[in-house]
Amino acid sequence: MQNFIVSARKYRPQTFSTVVGQTAITNTLKNAILHNQLAQAFLFCGPRGVGKTTCARILAKTINCENLTPLAEACDACPSCISFNENASFNIYELDGASNNSVDDIRSLVDQVRIPPQMGKYKVYIIDEVHMLSASAFNAFLKTLEEPPAYAKFILATTEKHKILPTILSRCQIFDFRRITVDDIASHLHYVAREEQINASEDALHIIAQKADGAMRDALSIFDQLVSFAGNKLTYETVLENLNVLDYEYYFSITDKILGKETAGVLLILNEILEKGFDGQHFLVGFGEHIRNLLVCKDPSTVKLLETAPNIRQRYLDQATVCFPDLLLKILDINNKCDLNYRISNNKRLHLELALMQMCMLGQRNENDPGFRIPDARLPLKSPAPVQSQPPSPPIELKPSSSRKYDNQLPGSISIKTPVKSEVKITDSHNGEDANRLATPFTGEELITHWKAFAAGLKIDFPHLATTLSSRDPLLRDEWVIDFDVDNRILEEELNQKRSDLLEYLRQMLGNHQITLHTRIQENPVERKPYTDKEKFEQMAAKNPALNKLKEQLDLDIEY
Repeated sequence: MQNFIVSARKYRPQTFSTVVGQTAITNTLKNAILHNQLAQAFLFCGPRGVGKTTCARILAKTINCENLTPLAEACDACPSCISFNENASFNIYELDGASNNSVDDIRSLVDQVRIPPQMGKYKVYIIDEVHMLSASAFNAFLKTLEEPPAYAKFILATTEKHKILPTILSRCQIFDFRRITVDDIASHLHYVAREEQINASEDALHIIAQKADGAMRDALSIFDQLVSFAGNKLTYETVLENLNVLDYEYYFSITDKILGKETAGVLLILNEILEKGFDGQHFLVGFGEHIRNLLVCKDPSTVKLLETAPNIRQRYLDQATVCFPDLLLKILDINNKCDLNYRISNNKRLHLELALMQMCMLGQRNENDPGFRIPDARLPLKSPAPVQSQPPSPPIELKPSSSRKYDNQLPGSISIKTPVKSEVKITDSHNGEDANRLATPFTGEELITHWKAFAAGLKIDFPHLATTLSSRDPLLRDEWVIDFDVDNRILEEELNQKRSDLLEYLRQMLGNHQITLHTRIQENPVERKPYTDKEKFEQMAAKNPALNKLKEQLDLDIEY
């Protein structure tokens, strides 16, 4: 029976040109070899599975090759290359920093460095996971690392660069390996599948590449696992089933339901997901990534940040065209808050369902909610009642009824007298042009009702402004002028930001296009509430002088 070799070892790069996703580093190393500018120590750092140890082995093999190619690649034919390929080279030493992390281990290494190579140019020491060395071992290594013999080269590899002493870092050329992109991993997996005569779909390979999270070794390990499960045919459905990954279709369907205000449909899809055994937080993470991808697709310059298969990418682009950016941001914010609180929730399913229902409510807030604005898709709040055409008539001078009296001495108050309800057609002349403007009389109660409704619609997006509008009632004067008092200039500026929306809402809901709004800062300072016990007692005594007499008779005092 032939021994099985995992793909991560079988297809491990043997030359610089076969290293995937690290072109800048491999080109730098090849140029250093060609120009004979090799440093005495290298530090390869980066996440797992991106080729640090592989590049260290290739570098050690190449600098000892006796017949370098013009492209600074090893020939694989000289005695040095053959011995390296057979793991029998006496010039290349690989050490594990986790098991050789003491001072004695480093002293033994230093003693070996003093012996020159018997064959080849260099003795190369590759120390993997070098951050595991103790502080004493690092200090014992400093002198040799800075001034080694001309024939000694050190290549250090680590995933945790921050744990290495700065004195070590200053003595090395540092190469930061980056995560391998999804496209590069998928392309390499396609090559491996072709070599192994495995029929793998493009979507399946992209899912594997995304699951690997930038690590080629992880991707090849997942690939081997799936081949063992599915045989020589690797499909998208097989990968989803084996890797416990939610299908993209669920995310697209839920997004469509949210945009279509179908709360029941969203809950049914969530129930189907949970019945398949997926964890709620697993869904939250995936849905957050889905909304993020839709936001990325809103701008053509950021579409390149989308790491998906080409056919899935087109679906994202299509769905993004019907989504407003502000709505996506609100959905993403709700999803993020739900994700943060999911672990501590006692009823996790209800917690998740509430978040999805809130997202659906966002889709329902449109023309009936004045506090919700959708860019470039603003709908009228209410269409005014149609005015029947009448024969031309001379302009009417409209004066407020003498029976309507308002008390201007009490800010925030409004008359409760109800005028006769009628629609008046006003002909106004402006710059020689006549314009018909609706001016329906309304009561103070109607004004307050719609004023409060507008304030309620601002509670989510503009809570401070909602509190300001709800704190006191508007004052209605003649000619449909509304006065509103605020406590300071900051509150006045906040109101001015939504002034046009408020006026438009009131005009539409009250059917009166003559309404205007004047704001003014309250001149009388607000009486400060008592804070200390003494101030509270003094205020109470001012209202009831008998308290002072009681205090004197009982010889009481106030604690400070």
